[in-house]
Amino acid sequence: MTSTAEITPDTIAPRTWRKVGTRIIPLIGVAYVASYIDRANVGYIAEPMSHDLGLDSGQIGLAAGLFFVGYVLVEVPSNMMLKRFGARRWIARIMITWGAVTAATAAVNSAVTLYLARLLLGFAEAGLAAGILLYLTFWFPRRQRSWALSGFFLMTPVSSIIGAPLAAALITWGRDLFGIAGWRALFLVEGVLTIGVSLLILAFLPARPRDARWLDDREKAAIEETLAAEAAEQRAHGAPSGLGQALTSGRVWAMALAWSALAFGLYPLAFFLPTMISSIRHGTGGAGDVDGVLLSAIPYAVAILTLLVWARFAGRMTAVTATAVPMSLGATGLILATFAKSGVLFVPAVCLSVAGLMTAMPQFWRIPAIGLTGAAAASGIALINSVSNLSGFAGPYLTGSIEDATGSFTYALLTIAIIMIIGIGVLLTAGRRMERLYGGRS
Repeated sequence: MTSTAEITPDTIAPRTWRKVGTRIIPLIGVAYVASYIDRANVGYIAEPMSHDLGLDSGQIGLAAGLFFVGYVLVEVPSNMMLKRFGARRWIARIMITWGAVTAATAAVNSAVTLYLARLLLGFAEAGLAAGILLYLTFWFPRRQRSWALSGFFLMTPVSSIIGAPLAAALITWGRDLFGIAGWRALFLVEGVLTIGVSLLILAFLPARPRDARWLDDREKAAIEETLAAEAAEQRAHGAPSGLGQALTSGRVWAMALAWSALAFGLYPLAFFLPTMISSIRHGTGGAGDVDGVLLSAIPYAVAILTLLVWARFAGRMTAVTATAVPMSLGATGLILATFAKSGVLFVPAVCLSVAGLMTAMPQFWRIPAIGLTGAAAASGIALINSVSNLSGFAGPYLTGSIEDATGSFTYALLTIAIIMIIGIGVLLTAGRRMERLYGGRS
């Protein structure tokens, strides 16, 4: 076993990284699971909620997308606040606020009140994802980011696998357990659980390596010095380090466009996949089709395996290559899904798409970390994630509107695939340029 005396900034013992990974990633992962379930729950309960409130697919898509309006407006300021007040307090604050809003959403009684609740939820939850991505840069240097980001983003398909059975159970038994409609029970339970997770964050999440009681002094110093040396190297190569530099950088905006294309593929599937499966299987989804909700978990189970396998190889590739390959598979799956006339063909096509999208996500976030440091990292990461959330608004709304107009999701899936292909083109040009300027691997 390697002794702590052998730990230096240049060669940190593998057991130190295992210690950091097992202490940090599950905790922030639980927070992200809560957030992803929370934003995707409209998709799980779209049919019974539409039935009770008298909503069509376009209105459901609008409700899903309104979440991202507040998210976009507050993302950058939220990340600057996290940098100032510390991850533990700021992430907990975000979770308490959005947990309360989610629980209150159980009481909505019309399209207007649902729209208001989703808008407030976006303001409440803004900054969580970008804050966690920034937080990971406080702990993991370039050589460790591929597996660390993969471990974190593993929580996205996990959240869908957890969320689907939870939604199905509450749709079925929510009225018996709580005396309210199942979809209302889902909002209530998820809100309370989110507040509970915030207490875990307050109790156990250290802001930076120097604050971790489970690291010894040599380990703390080695990690902090390694990260400081990397930041100095980035600045020496001219990487943006200030707020204004990041917000006016063409490369940052290009990365925002590429991430937006990826998000444009992800969110409509998250919101509408149960409905898509129900409509393929039955011609039209019934109110609260529990089988459709449960079947929607299958693509995310496949995504977990794909993400884990790809993470073993991706660290040997440039970040752009490791992102573009699975993203291309995601677009291919969407195109194949447009030809599916039965669930037997549709579900495997969606499995390919979801697996590709999910696997591309952690590899993408290696790219901004190559060329941003300091305040530029905080603002740049937030800007990229913030702009992409416009796709979170447009994607579900456009998908629902196209389905209303055509009676199927075929043209919506084709539109999403085309936008993703454009994003791949941007990634291969602007991303390659960033790698040449600041370093090919991260």
